[in-house]
Amino acid sequence: MRTHNDFLQVMPMIRFLRSALLRAVSVLAFATPALANVDIQHWTAANGVRVYFVESHVLPILDVQVDFDAGSARDPEGRSGLAGMTHGLLDSGAGGLDEDALAEKLSDLGARLSGSADNDRAGLSLRTLASAREREGALALMRTVLTAPEFPAAVLEREKARAIASLREADTKPDQIGAKRFAKALYGDHPYGRSATVESIAAITRDDVLAHYRRHYVASRAVVSIVGDVTREQAEAIALQLTGDLPAGEPLPPIADVTMPKAATERIAHPANQSHIFVGQPVTRRGDPDFFPLQVGNYILGGGGFVSRLTKEVREKRGYAYSVYSYFSPQRQPGPFQIGLQTQRAQAADALKVVDETLASFIANGPTTDELKAAKRNLVDGFSLRLDSNRKLLDSLATIGFYGLPLDWLSKFQERVEAVTAAQVKEAFQRRLSADHMVRVIVAGD
Repeated sequence: MRTHNDFLQVMPMIRFLRSALLRAVSVLAFATPALANVDIQHWTAANGVRVYFVESHVLPILDVQVDFDAGSARDPEGRSGLAGMTHGLLDSGAGGLDEDALAEKLSDLGARLSGSADNDRAGLSLRTLASAREREGALALMRTVLTAPEFPAAVLEREKARAIASLREADTKPDQIGAKRFAKALYGDHPYGRSATVESIAAITRDDVLAHYRRHYVASRAVVSIVGDVTREQAEAIALQLTGDLPAGEPLPPIADVTMPKAATERIAHPANQSHIFVGQPVTRRGDPDFFPLQVGNYILGGGGFVSRLTKEVREKRGYAYSVYSYFSPQRQPGPFQIGLQTQRAQAADALKVVDETLASFIANGPTTDELKAAKRNLVDGFSLRLDSNRKLLDSLATIGFYGLPLDWLSKFQERVEAVTAAQVKEAFQRRLSADHMVRVIVAGD
């Protein structure tokens, strides 16, 4: 999905917002503390679409996102990349308008149409002025792209050629080689372990794209998220306007369960001067009861930048790497826990040994009192920055909606972080991480 964000496009929005700036600044001075108490309204529309709405009149802006159960985990075998290709072609022509005409109309309205696709979902998002003319015009274009895409054959071939060229380039880069091999090592033949290849992209036909769209872009699996300067009544109308012409759709089989990998170390030859190291295993689903202990613990281990244990041990004490990180990435099926770093080839083994020892020590002993206090303070104090714009709030709202998280997920986030104890962190890490399933991939390692 291409984003139409050139200078001419955003000028109408800039001019409109200028008149509202002073009012907005005065309101925003009091708005940030209230973000922790986000009022999320939720309902199911008449056509079965789930809708999540946050009313905000701070700025005259409307942000809308529509997500579908149409991520890469739904790619047929031998067609890896189909979900991304389908999603990326939505705005290549729709409702009798070609891609240039769509872009021009969005530019005239000062609106931005964009989107994203991952393992689980594919979605389209819109940012527009909330004034009636701009809002209605932009929503009509979004509806056209969602409900009447044309997938022109010539554009498909062009995008396939671009994708194949990008894949060929990526297959020479150690970081991207490592990321693909790491996913495969973690997930094997599970859909999360598959990556697009030159062959799988070349095999995609327009019939494949149409079939994927018709099967997955349906009302029964759509989630609409709305944030901005509209009323509940208007939000209800928007949800139906965007999805009312979508078919109901047939039930889909569930994504296969993840099988935990056996511990292994894979070394991939490459001429790079730096070794790229990946360590981890599948761990968490969205809504996992261990989410908060794991997130607090990870901040201490490798998610807190320069204050994390991995940074202190790998970078500060030994100078093995400029940057080392860790994170948990929950998904519908268990997403990865991952540690990553780059280091000189000659010291890759030593750096990996330090990583293993640091991780093992943290699992065995958990955090100190001071580490826990500092981590919770930083996570709580930094939480408002995750919601300091409509766009960021929309991202969180869409995640809550798609994965069915509690409506108080945002309002209770800081409270739940504060409640985490050192014992809970230690127990969660010991329960969820195991040397028996820890996978290591080293690209350009001696």
